[in-house]
Amino acid sequence: MALSAPLLVFGPRSTTYDFGSGHPLTPRRFGPGISLLETLGAVPNLAPEPASDAELEWIHDAAYLDVVKAFSREPLGPSRAGIGPGDTPAFAGMHEASAAVAGGSLRAMEAIKRGDVVHAFHPGGGLHHAMPARASGFCVYDDPALAIARARRDGLRVLYVDLDVHHGDGVQAIHWSDPGVMTVSIHETGLALFPGTGFPDELGGGDAVGTKVNLPLDPGTGERGWLAALELVLPVLAEAFQPEIVVSQHGADAHAFDPLAHLRVTTTAMGTAARLVDSLAHRWAGGRWLATGGGGYDVYRVVPRAWSQVWLAANHAPVPDAIPATWREQWAADAGRYDQAPIPATFDDPPNAGLPYRAADEAADARALRIAEQVLDLVLGHLRVP
Repeated sequence: MALSAPLLVFGPRSTTYDFGSGHPLTPRRFGPGISLLETLGAVPNLAPEPASDAELEWIHDAAYLDVVKAFSREPLGPSRAGIGPGDTPAFAGMHEASAAVAGGSLRAMEAIKRGDVVHAFHPGGGLHHAMPARASGFCVYDDPALAIARARRDGLRVLYVDLDVHHGDGVQAIHWSDPGVMTVSIHETGLALFPGTGFPDELGGGDAVGTKVNLPLDPGTGERGWLAALELVLPVLAEAFQPEIVVSQHGADAHAFDPLAHLRVTTTAMGTAARLVDSLAHRWAGGRWLATGGGGYDVYRVVPRAWSQVWLAANHAPVPDAIPATWREQWAADAGRYDQAPIPATFDDPPNAGLPYRAADEAADARALRIAEQVLDLVLGHLRVP
């Protein structure tokens, strides 16, 4: 019988995925993030361990694994395969740490498939930019793509929903020609933001045309346009595709406070989106849902609250009125040290994260819904219903 509470994937290896001091994707996020989840009653109960080479080779080239292992032993080697100074610098133990992230999502998928749990949440997962033969955008091994590959080995149709501010390019590329995987990514347009992809005409290859869906939004798009686009597109696509399991990526970097992008989404909207994904999993996939974390670079004001919204949605629990004062006091000094103070007192944000509405943002919100309508028409014109 499945556990009623979601599986929470976190353990000692989670903090070893560490590109070093000053890198935006910092393991510091696990301190405030996991501790806030624990105030909600969450208990980490699956500690990630490295996926095997054979498992990683379901989606990555063997030669690429050799490159990562070489950097893992000697981080100062010359740059290659996307690893080196810049977004994805090498570090000692890189292979083991990266394989553990992949292993966490893989084992969570297996627990769902066995019926041990209905929902699982891996906050340290969601490394959606890694490609078969190269690292990209802070991502070495592509754990959501690996979890999807595990489900596909048993013939399950997978709906992948990517809410990160950056296009989920690695997952899309790895499963590009598989009609049994539908990827839906909503993100800031590649005309303004890394990785420069994720346009509506990226529809999939071969028999999979119509199963790769992209909603590129203008800079300045806020919670109203972002959420309206999702609420229009996701239910229709889920009904057409009829997934048997759902995988999602909940990058918190679409938030209005995030320093690396230009959308104006709120934790409130993120929570609503997570509950929408949950409802689709229950409507079409027997509730089977693996959620992963992803990006998010405001470690104290945003990431813990965004992770909490996913956990609450997966636990079918209401959002509390307030964040415990003791938790806020615990992390207040660190938040101030990193210019991310004050920490909000609530899990939900005020409308527009308390920022003034600008005319350009109003226009971006309106355009988001038009983009969603156009993308939906385009996709449904190609999609072959199973």
